[in-house]
Amino acid sequence: MGRGHMPTGRRERAKQAKRERIMTAARELFAEHGVSGVTTQQIAHRADVAIGTLYLYASTKAELLIMVQNEKFAAAIDIGLAAANAAAGQGALEPVVALIRPVVECVREHIENGRTYLHELVFGDPAEPYRQAGLALAGRLEDGITGLLTRDEYIGAADAATLARVITAIIHISTTATVYLHHSDEVVLADIRDQIHATLAPHHRAAMG
Repeated sequence: MGRGHMPTGRRERAKQAKRERIMTAARELFAEHGVSGVTTQQIAHRADVAIGTLYLYASTKAELLIMVQNEKFAAAIDIGLAAANAAAGQGALEPVVALIRPVVECVREHIENGRTYLHELVFGDPAEPYRQAGLALAGRLEDGITGLLTRDEYIGAADAATLARVITAIIHISTTATVYLHHSDEVVLADIRDQIHATLAPHHRAAMG
């Protein structure tokens, strides 16, 4: 092996270490200042990498935010699914609320970052890899809600999938709309719960009518 050539294993470990430093720097700076108050140069400086190196991992600040938020979103979904399973047997509403609670808290942990993240997922290039990963997580959340709704004897499989899309839209609006910005998580969650209850109620009334 000629000089200057790093073995593949070591090269991959070095790349992974740089990625982790960049992720840590981005996570810290976004938490401290919000996405609008941070530059890619600041992230590169804190990660101790050249700006050109940073762009090999994420070409824009938005992509860096998505990388960071995807990790938080994935963890929130895992926690929510576990909570929903623990609430099994309480009808459809309570398990769904248990699932979405950590997701709402995740998005609202830093309002600006959460709003920007959801905006980027909805309106950004869906072919970009980090957005693809984020959209896959959104699909996982929707599938989780669908699965919980299908446990309700009054809701068919097709309706469950449609209702899950409605519920995810409720979550999106309630966690990003300006009118909700200064409300506490508990107030927002209570409002979301009321909206979900109203959404599911007609199916129960129709089945029992």
